[in-house]
Amino acid sequence: MTTAPAPSKEPTVTVPDTSTEVQLLVEPSSLAPRRRMAQSLLRSRELSILAVLLLVIAAATIKNPSFLLSSSGWRDLLLTPSMLILLAVGQAAVIITRNVDLSVGSVLGLTAYLTGRLFIDHPGIPVVVVFAAGLLVGAVLGLVNGLLVALGRVPALVITLGTLYIYRGLVLSWAGSSRINASDLPAGFLALGTQQILTIPVLFLIAVVVLSAVGYYLYTARSGREFYAIGSDPDAAVLYGLNVRRRVIGAFLLSGALAGLAGVVFAARYGSVSSDAGTGIELQAVAAAVIGGVAIFGGSGTVWGAAIGAVLLVTINRALPMLGIPDFWQQALVGALILSAIVLDRVLSARQSRRLVEARDQS
Repeated sequence: MTTAPAPSKEPTVTVPDTSTEVQLLVEPSSLAPRRRMAQSLLRSRELSILAVLLLVIAAATIKNPSFLLSSSGWRDLLLTPSMLILLAVGQAAVIITRNVDLSVGSVLGLTAYLTGRLFIDHPGIPVVVVFAAGLLVGAVLGLVNGLLVALGRVPALVITLGTLYIYRGLVLSWAGSSRINASDLPAGFLALGTQQILTIPVLFLIAVVVLSAVGYYLYTARSGREFYAIGSDPDAAVLYGLNVRRRVIGAFLLSGALAGLAGVVFAARYGSVSSDAGTGIELQAVAAAVIGGVAIFGGSGTVWGAAIGAVLLVTINRALPMLGIPDFWQQALVGALILSAIVLDRVLSARQSRRLVEARDQS
């Protein structure tokens, strides 16, 4: 008599059906490119921020037509936010990886003073070399941040808060009470602060070129998309095999390099540099990125939105005094924009998660 084998007592693993979620993620790619782009624009946070920016410009122009319609008004509208755009783009790349860089203001101050010293100590030095030096020094300082965060496994908020004071201390010990004046800088370099191409300031064009390059990289390159994967879920990114440390270091290196470039732009824009150059601008860079739709918890947002947020912040500071709004309400409005952006991000994230769960339950 043959005895039937005992049933296996091994646990049964149930694999959840994710076909619905995959379908939701893949479905938009089946649409025509133009229709997909139109839907993305209609749903984008960037479009909403752009609409607010246009409303602010329109209100200020109605109150004072010279705000936009004069040649100086148009120039200042584009020229003034150029430096903050560079900082916001680098900051956005870092925040997307679920980190933050609070040292960019000090990096800007250091490279701005370096710019002046290069022209003083090396007369006749090419302007291109000075720009390259600013990028290189900023990249090295950003690399230090990235290594400490990625290899030391210390929160970026703590690391960059420390390097903020260290880099600022370097500027103070180097510059002391001395000041770089416009007379110390060559005329060709200072001309960059006022020079225009087809009524568009050169410094703004530099910011747009950098913005386009970084935006294209994050949107199309696989390594750029990995920034979003790391920010969405760092642990899952490690399990998937992504080199999280390398990408985090790369994000901080990019932020530092753009802060270094912003320091050179600062010197060209204002013509004078002191040891307190860039003090407090790191908070504006973070605010611009968050207002522009970059999730403070990482994983979503674009550098395009961060750039629009930078322009909006600078435009608000210029427009509200023309509208007769006191300084207190100007700061309160910026704070309200930041809080609204964070709340909106959480609401949209919760709604998207709820839609995925409902779709999976219906399948």
